Amino acid sequence: MTIDERYGAIEGGGTKFVLVVGSSPTAIDAQEVIPTTTPAETLQRCIDFFQLYHAHRPLQALGVGMFGPVDLHPDSTTYGFITSTPKAGWGFTDIVGPLQRALNIPVGWENDVNAAAIGEAHWGAARGCDPAIYLTVGTGVGGGVIAGGRVLHGLIHPEMGHVLLPRISGDEFEGVCPFHGRCLEGLVSGPAIAARAGRAAGTLSADDPVWELVAAYLGMALMDFSLILSPQRIVLGGGVIGRGQLLPGIRAALQRHLNNYLVHPLFQADLADYVVLSALAGRAGVYGALEIARNAARA
Repeated sequence: MTIDERYGAIEGGGTKFVLVVGSSPTAIDAQEVIPTTTPAETLQRCIDFFQLYHAHRPLQALGVGMFGPVDLHPDSTTYGFITSTPKAGWGFTDIVGPLQRALNIPVGWENDVNAAAIGEAHWGAARGCDPAIYLTVGTGVGGGVIAGGRVLHGLIHPEMGHVLLPRISGDEFEGVCPFHGRCLEGLVSGPAIAARAGRAAGTLSADDPVWELVAAYLGMALMDFSLILSPQRIVLGGGVIGRGQLLPGIRAALQRHLNNYLVHPLFQADLADYVVLSALAGRAGVYGALEIARNAARA
């Protein structure tokens, strides 16, 4: 990193956008949080923010981590678009095009959980771990994978929140995902917990029985991810994860589901070094977007 490096970063979420100007988590020049309204209004507020700082001292590039699904393939006619999102009014919205035209700088582009995975890999709880998984559990559930030093794209990008899981005995809840009903997101997201309990997840006590179900399903999903991807570490973030006694319950459920099948020192203890909380206090996505911008500037 040189003294002249300066980037813009966007973490675009369903309720808010976090905007940052800087070069690293320890060198932030400006930041702003704006509500997610209509695409036109929200993007214009982003453009206004970055143009102000770009005019004073040019930005080398902009990095964007956006809620999705998104199109990540540069040869696609909808590259830079949000695609089939359930977020009303945002389906098939061009994000990269308006930003690039307004700022006339390179724009790096990932979905939000990929950005957070990059942030954790560079500055957070996944440093030195490859492969690594970042999984967020909040309004939705999503996962990003770092493998070979890079974030995994594939045909589209991983949608780890939409894996289907077997029903736990006695659980008749049909899920809330509008696409898949009882997928992981449909079973353990904030809206799913609210639908189960009849009130918001944030109002539930730490000993509410719903947390045991949520931990069991998350442990089941982490078993699948562990078997398929063999990560060195799984990092958990999002608003739901901090509720109740969820982390110990998830670790216990994962061990129970694995049933001593995987043999490694990390699996013989309490999984405290294998399944961990995000180290970036909700900033993983926007810090990852700074790294995305740096990579765009070098491309």
